[in-house]
Amino acid sequence: MTYKEQVDYNRLPHHIAIIMDGNGRWANAKGMERTMGHQEGAQNVHDIMTAATAMGIDYLTLYTFSTENWNRPAQEVSALMAILLQHLEEELFMKNNARFRTIGEIERLPQIVQDAIHHLVNVTSKNTGTCLVLALSYSSRWEMAQAVRHIAEKVEAGEMKASDIDETTIDQHLETRFMPEPELMIRTGGEQRLSNFLLIQSAYTELYFTDIYWPDFNEEELCKAICDYQGRQRRFGKTEAQVEEQEKNK
Repeated sequence: MTYKEQVDYNRLPHHIAIIMDGNGRWANAKGMERTMGHQEGAQNVHDIMTAATAMGIDYLTLYTFSTENWNRPAQEVSALMAILLQHLEEELFMKNNARFRTIGEIERLPQIVQDAIHHLVNVTSKNTGTCLVLALSYSSRWEMAQAVRHIAEKVEAGEMKASDIDETTIDQHLETRFMPEPELMIRTGGEQRLSNFLLIQSAYTELYFTDIYWPDFNEEELCKAICDYQGRQRRFGKTEAQVEEQEKNK
């Protein structure tokens, strides 16, 4: 039986986040230039988004380009921007009834990429299927600094008091305020770290690591990760007995 056949479609995570790692190593293993790995990885985004849409996943957030990635060789950064622009395809989103959003310091991207992003966000805003969120020029520490700065500005302006600040206040000033926290985070490529991605939002996220490079991470591997997630008990600080009792009373 395949993992796709084992998925319980009544208990899907509403939000899946993925650190798409291993594009360059995938290319190197095949004797190709690193940019070919990024090209294959971008194509795989189409396939995984289509699979997530078919399953009914509400939000799919992909760590596409981190703040730290600006430190890569200029030629590789330029190639990544070109690949990104090439794959912002309106037709793909409309065919899947999917929405498009981004999180991150979009203002650092080339203007032509910014324009394409704004256009795609606007034309897909009324779609009702999966929301694909690309984390672009994003890092969690940058996001936290931004949130603190905006809250401090409101306190200085007299719009709120420091004593009013709580966890909800912070959540409302994060880039991700329009969507729920991820229940499942997947990292491909064999590394086992979060790499500055959704650090606050992942406080109770289930983590799943796989050695498979992102270009080879297909629908069956996605279903495998979901099956693993569905086999876990999510306690949120409670005891196992409390969770079991809560499930009985549903």
